[in-house]
Amino acid sequence: MLRLRSCAMTGVSSMLSSSPSSSLTLKNPCLPISSNPKLFSGVFFNNRLTPSSRFSHASLRCFAVSATATVDKVRVQNPIVEMDGDEMTRIIWTMIKDKLIFPYLDLDIKYYDLGILNRDATDDKVTVESAEATLKYNVAVKCATITPDETRVKEFRLKSMWRSPNGTIRNILNVTIIQPENRKVVEQQPELGTVFREPILCKNIPRIVPGWNKPICIGRHAFGDQYRATDAVINGPGKLKMVFVPENGDTPMELDVYNFKGPGIALAMYNVDESIRAFAESSMSLAFAKKWPLYLSTKNTILKKYDGRFKDIFQEVYEENWRQKFEEHLIWYEHRLIDDMVAYAIKSDGGYVWACKNYDGDVQSDLLAQGFGSLGLMTSVLLSSDGKTLEAEAAHGTVTRHFRLHQKGQETSTNSIASIFAWTRGLEHRAKLDNNEKLLDFVHKLEEACIETVESGKMTKDLAILTHGPKVGREFYLNTEEFIDAVAENLVSKLRSPESSFVR
Repeated sequence: MLRLRSCAMTGVSSMLSSSPSSSLTLKNPCLPISSNPKLFSGVFFNNRLTPSSRFSHASLRCFAVSATATVDKVRVQNPIVEMDGDEMTRIIWTMIKDKLIFPYLDLDIKYYDLGILNRDATDDKVTVESAEATLKYNVAVKCATITPDETRVKEFRLKSMWRSPNGTIRNILNVTIIQPENRKVVEQQPELGTVFREPILCKNIPRIVPGWNKPICIGRHAFGDQYRATDAVINGPGKLKMVFVPENGDTPMELDVYNFKGPGIALAMYNVDESIRAFAESSMSLAFAKKWPLYLSTKNTILKKYDGRFKDIFQEVYEENWRQKFEEHLIWYEHRLIDDMVAYAIKSDGGYVWACKNYDGDVQSDLLAQGFGSLGLMTSVLLSSDGKTLEAEAAHGTVTRHFRLHQKGQETSTNSIASIFAWTRGLEHRAKLDNNEKLLDFVHKLEEACIETVESGKMTKDLAILTHGPKVGREFYLNTEEFIDAVAENLVSKLRSPESSFVR
């Protein structure tokens, strides 16, 4: 495996050093190891500059590099784990590191290549290693990755249809206890973390739900229900039963479910108290950190025992650990029926955490993204139940269509904001764990630089379409690299301001 570490440099550079690992070689012809972020699979990034009366593109690149000489680097005391990814997001990920992160931070990176061919070359051990490193260092930032289907298996000639790296990482962060001597799983427990997604607001990007003036953070319970269910096709008449056999030898519990008169379908699903309790703790911890109200939505009027258990455990956790803290800061926890909560969400102006069961969170997070404007403007973090370990990533995929254009040498305009915020949310957690105020200040300045760049009218094509309509002209948007350079220019201006603590 290759470990990437930032080093003292003028402008933008990085150093690669090797370390023992099961992923000794990076076998990934479509995922380059190059100090040149413009080179990918033998194709140079297209830096064609389109004349524009609105943007002075030509000055951006030289400014982003040369101006860093007057800015002090922030020392980050403890490492973070970096998980590299695939296709177009891998290209922008490299640009983000070289233009927005490494020039300003003295940062120890524990690097893992989760590109699909390296995962295949290592029999996916690299994904396991990256998750174990995250447990050790408590902070990870992840680039978008490919989850292969049959088409991808053929495209990359993979040995196996490897499972989602996100699922593997989540399971290890919250499920498995590893024996260091032989790396065998010795015990398994329910997943204890929660995936939180939150929009990035830009004043000039239209929202389908115009009343959402403040963010809404969706907390999705990342365990059980439909995603661990057992389903079956029933071929003819018969009786469906559900049976629970206690380990202690007590009498089995047998429940009649349905008498089929003909063909049909059946489903059995489950959850466990420990995971639900951890979900409650994570949700309340985040809501308290943000000083926002927390809502849990279920359908306990129909699933009186199943969803009722979620409702009861959340209430217990709130009463035992959080009520006094919430009330001291004038925030609250409340349970609502899912249909009532959806109606409330559409009418509200935002500013709360919404805890959802697994499937509800899957659906509502996409609804939220579109309601606020774009999946490209959505953060995503996996937070452990104790609030100590966090993995941040973009909420979208690898942008394959843009990568195909890039491979042909054509210009792309790929939105990098969610990937930038993956870095900032991970670094923000590192700053809070280490009590590093200067790093926290840098993170906030980088996020502000991103948002203000868009609000100044400099944006990628996807956002320009939202603002100007589907036939938007080329003068209204920047290409992939131009946008990152515009953010870099804005960031340097903030870091060099007279009141900034970053100026030498």
